[in-house]
Amino acid sequence: MFSFFKKKTATEAAPAVKAPANAPASALAPPPVAAQIQPPPPTKRQGWLDKLKAGLRKTGSSIATVFTGTQIDDALYEDLEAALLMADAGVGATEFLLKDLRARVKEHKATDPQAVKALLIDSIAALLAPLEKPLIVGIHHPTVIMVTGVNGAGKTTSIGKLTKHLSGAGASVLLAAADTFRAAAKEQLLVWADRNTVEVISQSGGDPAAVSFDAVSAGKARAKDVVLVDTAGRLPTQLHLMEELKKIKRVVTKADATAPHEVLLVIDGNTGQNALAQVKAFDEAIGLTGLIVTKLDGTAKGGVLAAIALWSQDKAHVQMGAVPVPVYFVGVGEKLEDLETFKAREFAQALLA
Repeated sequence: MFSFFKKKTATEAAPAVKAPANAPASALAPPPVAAQIQPPPPTKRQGWLDKLKAGLRKTGSSIATVFTGTQIDDALYEDLEAALLMADAGVGATEFLLKDLRARVKEHKATDPQAVKALLIDSIAALLAPLEKPLIVGIHHPTVIMVTGVNGAGKTTSIGKLTKHLSGAGASVLLAAADTFRAAAKEQLLVWADRNTVEVISQSGGDPAAVSFDAVSAGKARAKDVVLVDTAGRLPTQLHLMEELKKIKRVVTKADATAPHEVLLVIDGNTGQNALAQVKAFDEAIGLTGLIVTKLDGTAKGGVLAAIALWSQDKAHVQMGAVPVPVYFVGVGEKLEDLETFKAREFAQALLA
């Protein structure tokens, strides 16, 4: 489960400052307090880690097999290179990890394959570390989050899970059914809304940008904490839909000059290097602020996170002011508890468990 920091109560807030007699009521209100989606307590987190290990078994088994021998030689590194490439880590990330691992082995004077395996965990964790960042809501009211991705990636389901955890922890959530292209998309979102007892802004056959504008406006008027905008699933090659996505973002900004505050892409872990291509294309089109990686339990391509991490860091180095695109959540199943906050070392350990 996610935990959600509540807004400060009157007794927890800083001492009140007396306002002038003619000051508006809003002057007496305390400033908004940011809230951060946190990992669950250690006991529940361990249960999640067990699921993550099981989910990544297809990816990790071929990599871990490399360390079952007794020699640390060129053959081991060649086998590891092949295993990483098969896991869809990509050429660049594979070369990066092998170079870094050789340096760590030399530094620690490691002579046992299991010790080298532990050093590989350190290397992967270090590469993934810049992707580890919490999703924060509450700085803006409402916090407007656009969610996009190709059909089948688990976009609407991920929105439902986020809604459940946010609303269950005390945040008021409003959903925007802006996926007006896909049949039954609105109905699917309405099911999640009914389960979570939250409101949905929708229009029958309406323009996606108009639905998004209405939702943000309603979120402000109704003092909601979060507005989640479900956009149409699309491929980067569907130029008309990508343009529609850009339009939604422009219109959301018209409704709230500071919005959208987050632009999230949901990617399917099964797609491997294609997931990296999606990240690049969507980031170029609308500027991503975070990722949700789903379906890691059904793939042998979990190494793609290493490729995404290397691309994200390269982007930050090349573009002045750019920062790595974080992975906010990873998913290994369909249940509510199967989507959790991303932790780099946990992922690396699970990968080679």
